[in-house]
Amino acid sequence: MIKRALLLAALAAAPLTAQTHPAQQVSEERLKGDVEKLVSFGTRHTLSSQTDPKRGIGAAVDWGLAEFKRIGAKCGDCLEVLPVGEVIQPDGRRIPTATLVRNAVAIQRGSERPNEVVIVQGHIDSRVSDALDFTSDAPGANDDGSGTALVIEAARVLSGEKYPSTIIYALLSGEEQGLFGGRILADWAERQGFTVKAVLNNDIVGNSCGKDGYCEPKIVRVFSEGPRADLTDRLRAAQTRFGGENDTPSRNLSRWVAGLAGKHPDEMQVRQIWRTDRMGRGGDQVPFLQKGYPAIRFSVGVEDYDHQHQDLRTEDGVFYGDTIEEMDFAYLAGVTKLNVRALDALARAPMPPRVTVDAAVRTDTEIKWNAVAGAGVYSVVTRATDEPAWGGDVTLVYLDGAASANDAAAAQERVLTHVKKLRGDDWMFGVAACAGKYCSPVSSAVPGGAFEPVAKD
Repeated sequence: MIKRALLLAALAAAPLTAQTHPAQQVSEERLKGDVEKLVSFGTRHTLSSQTDPKRGIGAAVDWGLAEFKRIGAKCGDCLEVLPVGEVIQPDGRRIPTATLVRNAVAIQRGSERPNEVVIVQGHIDSRVSDALDFTSDAPGANDDGSGTALVIEAARVLSGEKYPSTIIYALLSGEEQGLFGGRILADWAERQGFTVKAVLNNDIVGNSCGKDGYCEPKIVRVFSEGPRADLTDRLRAAQTRFGGENDTPSRNLSRWVAGLAGKHPDEMQVRQIWRTDRMGRGGDQVPFLQKGYPAIRFSVGVEDYDHQHQDLRTEDGVFYGDTIEEMDFAYLAGVTKLNVRALDALARAPMPPRVTVDAAVRTDTEIKWNAVAGAGVYSVVTRATDEPAWGGDVTLVYLDGAASANDAAAAQERVLTHVKKLRGDDWMFGVAACAGKYCSPVSSAVPGGAFEPVAKD
């Protein structure tokens, strides 16, 4: 039976002490060392050598795999390390000949819900001005040596922890040639039958100032899609009637990360960018979004376009090129800490529930959601339709311990509540699932609000 104990309160989960949280182990020096190593490969262009032991994409991916294995060896082989790749056929654009695209992947299996995964990723390939130039030096320090180093450092500091859910660390190839590494990994995750809770894509996260001198040393942008990339005509019609344009899982994941950052005001803060990516551009979060997986992109608060996608040169006294000298490693350490905090909390929290609402032609609102494995408390939240963030007041719904990680029947149980007699036309509603102090991102009670591909609708 469900215990109807509703409590109006603020859900104030105290963060772990600074001395114990893995984020405090992030090393600026190690991050710099990893970027220096990546730059030492000369070029990491996807079309460069797969066999040269010192130069090219093959050597870089081999190094990433070896580094994951070295990290795993320190925790009793806690990481399953494997290449996940595919031969990409010529596409008439940026793949002129059949090309092997390999990702370096490390899996830290969850102890209770190993099929429930959180992915952190960056792309290991680099390029210069011409996307097909695979011979010139392409240091790729910031784009995306910074994201690659972040992923490796996250594996270092989190691999010794035990989590209910699985964390996957991924270094992706082929991004600059058409997001191939992201597509390959998304296809692989689908074939494994994983339930993807969140994808954190880190691409260009290592500088704090733009070419015009404007700097944002404490802000990282987090990009999230509006309408879902996997919308069907039926779902689009349903959103016209019930809303949901601003309540995709990725948008709620972005809100959740911003809220997490806000609990640590002296560290890196988030500026949410409510579009899938920067104007006219894209990243490896996109293939996951196309499959219906929640995914967001972290990128610097202000970009320096002279030092990305550029041939190494000096013109009119201005240096161009993505070199290590143009990076801010204190900034990269700040973004890494935020990612580590997010991964740690997401891997401990349950999946967001699937939520439905009945508020049409009535003066109150009725919410239902499925009980999820690992959750014993649910946070019911509201916001006005024109408000950007979920409100501070929440309604907590407690279960009698029914939804434990090992109780399969609990996953089918339904819970029901009336929310403050609110008229549904004027409000948005959502529910987060909590295990102790760790709460999932909010799942919105709108068509397409569930943290799962819409094909499951």
